[in-house]
Amino acid sequence: MTDLQPVRRALLSVSDKTGLIDLGKALAARGVELLSTGGSAKALRDAGLTVRDVADVTGYPEMMDGRVKTLHPGVHGGLLALRDNEAHVAAMDDHGIGAIDLLVVNLYPFEDALARGADYDDMIENIDIGGPAMIRAAAKNHAFVNVVVDVQDYEAVLAELDANDGATTYAFRQTLAQAAYARTAAYDAAVSGWMAGAIGNDAPRRRAVAGTLAQTLRYGENPHQQAAFYVDGSDRPGVATAQQHQGKELSYNNINDTDAAFELVSEFNPEDGAAVAIIKHANPCGVAKGTSMAEAYTKAFRCDQTSAFGGIVALNGELDAETADIITGIFTEVVIAPSATEEAKEIFAKKKNLRLLTTGGLADPLTTAQTIRQVSGGYLMQDKDSGFIGRADLKVVTKVAPTDAQLDDLLFAWKVAKHVKSNAIVYVKDMATVGVGAGQMSRVDSALIAAKKAERMAEALDLPNPLTQGSAVASDAFFPFADGLLEAAAAGASCVIQPGGSMRDDEVIAAADEAGLAMVFTGMRHFRH
Repeated sequence: MTDLQPVRRALLSVSDKTGLIDLGKALAARGVELLSTGGSAKALRDAGLTVRDVADVTGYPEMMDGRVKTLHPGVHGGLLALRDNEAHVAAMDDHGIGAIDLLVVNLYPFEDALARGADYDDMIENIDIGGPAMIRAAAKNHAFVNVVVDVQDYEAVLAELDANDGATTYAFRQTLAQAAYARTAAYDAAVSGWMAGAIGNDAPRRRAVAGTLAQTLRYGENPHQQAAFYVDGSDRPGVATAQQHQGKELSYNNINDTDAAFELVSEFNPEDGAAVAIIKHANPCGVAKGTSMAEAYTKAFRCDQTSAFGGIVALNGELDAETADIITGIFTEVVIAPSATEEAKEIFAKKKNLRLLTTGGLADPLTTAQTIRQVSGGYLMQDKDSGFIGRADLKVVTKVAPTDAQLDDLLFAWKVAKHVKSNAIVYVKDMATVGVGAGQMSRVDSALIAAKKAERMAEALDLPNPLTQGSAVASDAFFPFADGLLEAAAAGASCVIQPGGSMRDDEVIAAADEAGLAMVFTGMRHFRH
């Protein structure tokens, strides 16, 4: 094998015909013979190009509704033959097989069919067979053959041919081959994942996942870690699908925190009022509802002004000028919202380091999706936590029942606690967090930390008492002992929401009764590790 291999003959067979005509013309101008199939051949001919049908090469017409057209030695021999192997060359000569130096294939749009919710039979018809077979053959023989599976690589191929007098280098062919195998792997992952769901197999023996590079990141969680951002092609509103209007590229931590912020604020239906979440290190440091976005932000910010510095802000509705002006009062890394007014964008434009993202909508908190986490030697997969609790699901377990206003705060606190790292304790008053305790090894420590932060904020705001006085408190899992609940009572909580289910529930209920607290059980927990 020599490093440079000339391209004299190309097979073009694409589903997505973007750029096909320009590529065909550019190859023909460089003296490359064009082979093609079906619609691709017609499109090239209609553009005035000379094209040879693959059917002429194989001696068989396309048949079975196009299912069989390229699965033939006339094609695969031309892709797989080793040009420096005398036996291979002799076999090509004996059987009239011509070498194929460049393969350009993109596959049947299976992912598009999946996205539009096609039925089972339609999905089956969108599974490509000949395409992946040719791609894998060409990629295996990259010592001699170029394989292109992405439209965005067309220009690179032409530039390579120009740089090497109509040939390509081995390193270039290696790069194309790697991309080709990644594409077929992603395609098969989509097919196998869809089929597992279609037949109700929640835990198939083998599970494949795939993504497409969206951004090479400057670094990961720390500067010494390399990182990249991949997207899965879904249309779920969020950081992966958002439009960035200004500011430098998002970092690894920005993406992670922005996702956490937007998923939290999406819990709050904008028809029920404006909601804002402020996130720091993937945990909420302030969440609130208000009669306007400005009021909601102000209430959320009041929870923990220290932690909000350098945080992420998510809104459940349009960012307006008044709210934008308030947000710029402190350093903020990212703001994400379904939309933003032109006036708000103009205000943010004065803060060049502030990133503004718009998503076009909220994420569905009840969606059926899966999350993936890597562990040493494997992956953990689970359904996304889409658990929902409404008033009808609550069980009053104390002598005192919560009032309607308390129930509103309890359910608000419950939604927030779902997005706080365990052990989670969340104090809420008047539909705004007033204390958040996250990620502690002891639930009583989370209760203490949240209350202490509220005390500090009361001092900073010159309030007579911490806002935890008369608050509702949520615990993401049951209180194993009464101590955590009693710390919440000491902080001034008047009502509690928790899953229940502890061996000591009776002791905890008795402690709540003695403290005069109203308490409800949800029967559902929200661990977030």
